[in-house]
Amino acid sequence: MQQNKERALELLRKMSIEEKVSQLVSAWLEIGLDGSLHVREYGHAELHDGDVKAEVLGKGIGQLTRPYGTMANDAVRQAKAINELQRYLLKETRLGIPALLHEECLTGAMVKGATIFPSALNYGSTWEPSLVGNVGKAIGDELRSLGVHQGLAPVLDVARDARWGRLEETYGEDPYLCGVMGIAYVQGLQGERRSPIATLKHFVGHSASEGGRNHAPVHIGPTELRNTFALPFEMVVRHAHPGSVMPAYHDIDGVPCTSNRSLITDLLKHQWGFDGLVVADYEAIVQLFHDHRVASDMAEAAALAFNAGMDIELPGYTVFKEGLIEALYRGLITNDALDEAVLRVLQEKYNQGVFEHPFIKEDAIELGTEKNHALAVEVAEKSLVLLKNDGTLPLKQAGSVALVGPLADHPYAMFGGYSTPIHLQGSHGPEETVPLHAKTIRAALSEVLGDVPLTFEPGCMLYESKVEKAIFFPGDVPEEEEGVHELSQDTQGIEKAVAAAVSSDVTVMVVGDIAGLFRQGTVGEGSDADSLKLPGVQEQLMEAVLATGKPVVVVLVSGRPYTMHHAVSQASAILATWLPGEGGGEAIARTLVGLNNPGGKTILSFPKCAGSMPYAYNHFKKAGGLKVQPKFGALYPFGHGLSYTTFDWDDFQVENPMIQGDEEFHFSLTVRNGGTCGGDEVVQVYLQDKVASIVRPVKELKAFCRVSLQPGEQKRISFTIPADILSFVGSDARRVLEPGSFLLQVGKSSEDIVFSEEIAVVGKSKVFSKDWRFLSSVSVTDCT
Repeated sequence: MQQNKERALELLRKMSIEEKVSQLVSAWLEIGLDGSLHVREYGHAELHDGDVKAEVLGKGIGQLTRPYGTMANDAVRQAKAINELQRYLLKETRLGIPALLHEECLTGAMVKGATIFPSALNYGSTWEPSLVGNVGKAIGDELRSLGVHQGLAPVLDVARDARWGRLEETYGEDPYLCGVMGIAYVQGLQGERRSPIATLKHFVGHSASEGGRNHAPVHIGPTELRNTFALPFEMVVRHAHPGSVMPAYHDIDGVPCTSNRSLITDLLKHQWGFDGLVVADYEAIVQLFHDHRVASDMAEAAALAFNAGMDIELPGYTVFKEGLIEALYRGLITNDALDEAVLRVLQEKYNQGVFEHPFIKEDAIELGTEKNHALAVEVAEKSLVLLKNDGTLPLKQAGSVALVGPLADHPYAMFGGYSTPIHLQGSHGPEETVPLHAKTIRAALSEVLGDVPLTFEPGCMLYESKVEKAIFFPGDVPEEEEGVHELSQDTQGIEKAVAAAVSSDVTVMVVGDIAGLFRQGTVGEGSDADSLKLPGVQEQLMEAVLATGKPVVVVLVSGRPYTMHHAVSQASAILATWLPGEGGGEAIARTLVGLNNPGGKTILSFPKCAGSMPYAYNHFKKAGGLKVQPKFGALYPFGHGLSYTTFDWDDFQVENPMIQGDEEFHFSLTVRNGGTCGGDEVVQVYLQDKVASIVRPVKELKAFCRVSLQPGEQKRISFTIPADILSFVGSDARRVLEPGSFLLQVGKSSEDIVFSEEIAVVGKSKVFSKDWRFLSSVSVTDCT
């Protein structure tokens, strides 16, 4: 590392102002296979006509934005075109500095042909960090084969409002769980060499926006900010050494995160010790001028972001570049600060080995392997949450099955908003980018049912027409409503679906979401909801099919929880699948027939109504109002999930219910599979601070363990929780551990508590100056 810093310093001394600033920007180019280039920009004058390559890259460039993930081109042929740009930078610019490449990677490399893993909601619902680490590694391997140096994931936003479109990008509503999963993903993605670097986003509080609306202001106080929304970021920064952090678009109490020095420099860099790159979200800096209006021009906007601690704009060829140069001339930024930022970028380039290996090895690109597909299926299977079941599942006795619903045979219904089919719609439509291994639910269910008759009737559609052009960054959003993809209101197919249900022994009804950004889908970035009823006419379809009185299994394929009151009261079973990726069809089909026993637990509360938003299980006691509003609460609580088997819990023991502030609690229990098939149980540990100097949540998850058990098998699960975990950031902005009593609760969900015991920390209050222990540990032993 020191050698790389010295090399970067030597290069820095040779650079002009223009060359320095060029390293702090990224060019978003639509790179044609024929070498043609088109610059994607927003919020400023168009580039001049002429040699685009010389104008954009002539002084060098920090990064290339989505060089694969902007066009639906073959990856190997696209790599050749990218290599030509690197060759230009090496041969035609004065200093010959190659560019870093970054891509989206939330559910896999967002590149045609790459494996599409399930959504982050699915990752969280597995309650298995090691599995999420395996996914991160698989994604990192594909990115490395593509020559990509930075991945734009994970999302560490803590879910709060089911109406928010980006909910599907999160690990759920618990900050501790988000932090643990984020650590696993980052460690897997970056590997030992921290290459490619992960990007934590969106720093911070992006999920707490007004009304669950994208980019809307956020109203949270400093203690809630630190204790809830910043906690996952702090955990991952301190434990996993991520290479990058991306501030969010919104403002908090009038200060945009993009220009918030107290968050970016004071908290992130100084207090937590973050040493990577701070990168601007797409078009975030220009929004300081156009939308937030805290800057009078581009120079002021650039200076505000830069002085807050921003290192590089992703993307922004002219905004940060021209703005910073003008800001330097005006004295709004200093030469020394500019040099420090450029040094960080250059040093990261040396760390990534881009000087020694500037070109992509085209023959080494490896995407969409059978091994990765098998992992995608495994994650999907382990993430499925059985919300309700009267014994209808698994479908072992059905003589005939009706399959209904608009998503049952949809080619890309199971993919998240940041996946290839949603973004890279090729010349022949989104189907062109669907992985070869992917199967629809209809195709997969038909295979596993074998000779059992399967009748398919969609009943309705979500959309009447296809989206002709993907919208995937703010500059694409149309000002007028005619650009919005409209939901279908056609109910003519419901009668056929009802007839299929009547003539079959059991009906599987697949309903939910199709992801798409900026209102081109029912969920996804900018596709926020004003209701938690199923989109389109799916509720009418559901009511009609349930009214037949025949057994109905509802399969919810979605990026958010829906109220579905008719299903909750009348359906035989409900299986929540979230957005399970390319292996989702297989995972769902295998689970329906009993080849997989669902063991996932929901990491989102299923609210009773949209009016209760925001809602999370770890709310404050007075959150429901007084008198408590009847619609406040959950239909299915955080941590809930059923199984095809039963589990018996026994012999709960707390070794030391009273400890000092530098000690650890130790407790254990035995879990036994009391049923007739193998399955997984998730043991969840919650803590409640009984008296504190500030208002604390009614309970908080602080440990968990997923355990697999065969029929009759039992295992001993032992937890260790350091006292530090009971600390919080108080009103004086310091983290403190206060002595007192706590309620330890061990349960099958946040509401289904099996064991509870009062524990205590004794001694004096303890203030943490920097480091603190935020992770619990668990061990599992066989019982003989």
